[in-house]
Amino acid sequence: MGRNLVDLEHNINYYFNDKNLLKNALIHRSFGNEHRTYKNINNERLELLGDAVLGLVVAEYLYQKYPKEKEGVLAKIKSMAVSEPVLSGVSRKLHIGDYLLLSKGEIVTGGRDRNSILGDAFEAILGAIYLDSGFFAAKEYVLFHLKEIIDHIDDFEEILDFKTILQEHCQKKFKEIPKYTLLGEEGPDHRKLFEMQVQIQDKVARAKGNNKKIAEQKAAKKLCKEMGVSIL
Repeated sequence: MGRNLVDLEHNINYYFNDKNLLKNALIHRSFGNEHRTYKNINNERLELLGDAVLGLVVAEYLYQKYPKEKEGVLAKIKSMAVSEPVLSGVSRKLHIGDYLLLSKGEIVTGGRDRNSILGDAFEAILGAIYLDSGFFAAKEYVLFHLKEIIDHIDDFEEILDFKTILQEHCQKKFKEIPKYTLLGEEGPDHRKLFEMQVQIQDKVARAKGNNKKIAEQKAAKKLCKEMGVSIL
C-alpha cells in the first residue's frame, strides 16, 4: 500500500482483524483505471455501507441527546454532522488522504485533499470497521471522531432557515409571502454591511449582515420572534 497501515490504524484509533478490509477501503475507483488488477476493486461498496451505519449512529445519538427536540431539528443537526465538509475535515486530521490509492491523474489534480474523496474514504473505513467487528465498534469509531463536533452543533438557530419558516407561516396565516427590500449598504468593499427589511402587511423588521442573504435571514428571524412564530 506504500505506507504503513498500522500508522493509519493508530490515527483512526482502530486496529483491524482483517487488514484487507482496510486496504479495500482506501482504494479509489480511479486507481483501477491504471492498474488492471484493481479494475473491479474499489471502496464504493464499503462507502455505501458506511454511509448507512453513519446515519444510524448519528441519528441514535441525537435521539438520545435531545429527547425533547422535534424531528426537523434533529434532521438538520444530523445533516450537518454527516456532511461532506465535516467528514473530509476529520479525514484530514487523521491523514487518511496520505494512504489512499489514487490514479496519477487524481493525485496531480489534488485528489488526496479533495473533500468528496476524503468524505467517502471516512465512510468506507467505517463500513470496513462494521464488517470487521460489528455495529458497536463502528459506533465507537463514529462517536470517537464526531461526538465533539456533534455536541458543538448546539445553537439550533444557526442551522434554521428563518426565511422558509417565516414564509410558510405567512402563507398559512395571511395567504401572502413576505417582501424583502434592500435599505442600504455601508462600509468599505472588504467589510461591507447590507441592511435588509422584511415586511408582511403592517409587520416590519430590519437587520444588517455581511451579505444580503445573511441580512435577510437575520431580519426574518427578528420578525419571526416579534410575531411569535414557533421556531422549533
